[in-house]
Amino acid sequence: MAAPNLFTQHTVRDDALLQGGRDCTSFPACSAPLLPGAFPYAKMAAPGGRSARALVQYVVLRGDLQREPLSWPLGALVAQACHAALAVVHAHYGQADTGAYLAEGGSMRTVVLEALDEGALTTLAETLKQHNIDHKVWIEQPENIATCIALRPYPKEEVHQHLKNFRLLK
Repeated sequence: MAAPNLFTQHTVRDDALLQGGRDCTSFPACSAPLLPGAFPYAKMAAPGGRSARALVQYVVLRGDLQREPLSWPLGALVAQACHAALAVVHAHYGQADTGAYLAEGGSMRTVVLEALDEGALTTLAETLKQHNIDHKVWIEQPENIATCIALRPYPKEEVHQHLKNFRLLK
């Protein structure tokens, strides 16, 4: 089964870019560049008047891809994690935690974990779906291989229990 194209509804028209303009009518938040310091959620107060919650984006990559017999190069593995992380942030850009996470700039916290194999990745995806946790399973094309899961940014305490059995990727 081919992976759906996530970006068709949010693209900037190529002809508008070539003419030096941009067509932001379809999805302005994704199409319009942010000016330095102009993060939409930067001045948002933390819920309940507390200090800011620690937001984290979890990325879970299949560890078997780097081992024999697959032996994917490190760059290909990093690309899988990047694709999944960007796709889930794009899909949940309007969500408050995603905006607050992006506003952290250089202080964003990302944790990269290892799933032993495709079965472990599939089981995690099912668990996340059952608990209504926003995530993206990245399917590498044209191979049609599930390689990675990225969660949108969440407060650690909301999702950690579903990820505590995975080790840091090494």
